Amino acid sequence: MGPLSPTRTMRLWGPRNLGVALGVFMTIGFALQFWGGPFQRRPTELQLRQPWAIAPRPAVPSCPPRQHLVFLKTHKSGSSSVLSLLHRYGDRHGLRFALPARYQFGYPRLFQASRVKGYHPQGGGTQLPFHILCHHMRFNLKEVLQVMPSDSFFFSIVRDPAALARSAFSYYKSTSSAFRKAPSLAAFLANPRAFYRPGARGDHYARNLLWFDFGLPFPPEMRAKRGNSHPPRDPKPPQLHVLPSGTGPRAPTLDPNALFHPVFTVAGGHGQTSSPASLDLGSSSFIQWGLAWLDSIFDLVLVAEYFDESLVLLADALCWGLDDVVGFMHNAQAGGEQGLRAVGNGGLTAEDQQLTARARAWNNLDWALYVHFNRSLWARIEQYGQGRLESAVAELRARRVAMAKRCLVGGEASDPKYISDRRFRPFQFGSSKVLGYILRSGLSPQDQEECERLATPELQYKDKLDAKQFPPTVSLPLKTSKLLSP
Repeated sequence: MGPLSPTRTMRLWGPRNLGVALGVFMTIGFALQFWGGPFQRRPTELQLRQPWAIAPRPAVPSCPPRQHLVFLKTHKSGSSSVLSLLHRYGDRHGLRFALPARYQFGYPRLFQASRVKGYHPQGGGTQLPFHILCHHMRFNLKEVLQVMPSDSFFFSIVRDPAALARSAFSYYKSTSSAFRKAPSLAAFLANPRAFYRPGARGDHYARNLLWFDFGLPFPPEMRAKRGNSHPPRDPKPPQLHVLPSGTGPRAPTLDPNALFHPVFTVAGGHGQTSSPASLDLGSSSFIQWGLAWLDSIFDLVLVAEYFDESLVLLADALCWGLDDVVGFMHNAQAGGEQGLRAVGNGGLTAEDQQLTARARAWNNLDWALYVHFNRSLWARIEQYGQGRLESAVAELRARRVAMAKRCLVGGEASDPKYISDRRFRPFQFGSSKVLGYILRSGLSPQDQEECERLATPELQYKDKLDAKQFPPTVSLPLKTSKLLSP
């Protein structure tokens, strides 16, 4: 490993002084007595570039590959596709996964090390180390560091809350009481407090799901309160200006004032500024402290709308080859995005624009997360080099298309009703069909093995890894067992 950056040094020191670091953060977060309602923010300009020409294959990285990895798998953000890459890489290289007993680590409860299968806190030097922790959890740094080495690479993925809300409403409608009571997403966002109750069963899916998954504390107004089934309505939020993605260099440490700035609003044709009384500085500080804390922990946060760009940066950060991040989209819903795209205002109807604005305002903590990590991603792209990135992304996409043609019937995802092989049929949940893959016949043994890795859904792959790490013990036949029983 090369020399540590200031941010990396701060993150490695964090675990050694974890009690103090977390104590300070939690004290600041929970000490806030006042919280304004969701902010309305001007959407950033998020548009993909034009397709690029295929460039020569990049050189193989000369640095040693990183293999101690912690991936926070956030919900409905393209994380299943990232998980597939980790499953395949770890399986191919014989790495050891920190696995849950079933498929999640006690979610929605905070992660606990005791939920990792095969983890023994008193194991001493006899316990085999884990290389990858990547299945659904609500992030809890102290417990994660009980399981994973301190030199682990921490990363995650975020998605525009407007797109996430559309996907979550469809997927979790039967799980979230707030979504279940609402006839449509538009009806829910028009008056969310008519349906949403903090602490109600499954309602963490209905507001600020990213913030929840990152394990951050919620401000007082958003927490469940006994005897208060009708939380106060949000005051009129100030209009805040969000700097466009990729503008300006990122400072070595987070400047709390660099993210949000009050700007002129227009009322009756006259410009006016938000008054100091209308801007809840306490809530702003709460968000900024949360973002600063995440910056000190996570080495990289991917952005779903720039998925391929994010994968190239991930491969570079991990010293992996480009083929290691070539994969298929997993857990995609029929009729939804086959690829995740930026949600801007271009081409949207007035109704869609209103829905987008309301979703971002209702999920204001997630919007702050998204804007922050979108900016940090583009600052990282500037450091990587725009031309170099364009060539790598073009090569990544070309390899994905070639792999799909080689492996898949029709070269694309299929309706689950046509997938007869249960090994490749994804788990169906929610109101939309979850697409999967059908492998072509006549593949060579080598292609068959790799194509199976690419097409296997996350639940089946987890079971495969589980059986590999914890082979089932051979037991006596049932009748013999009864005879030997006392």
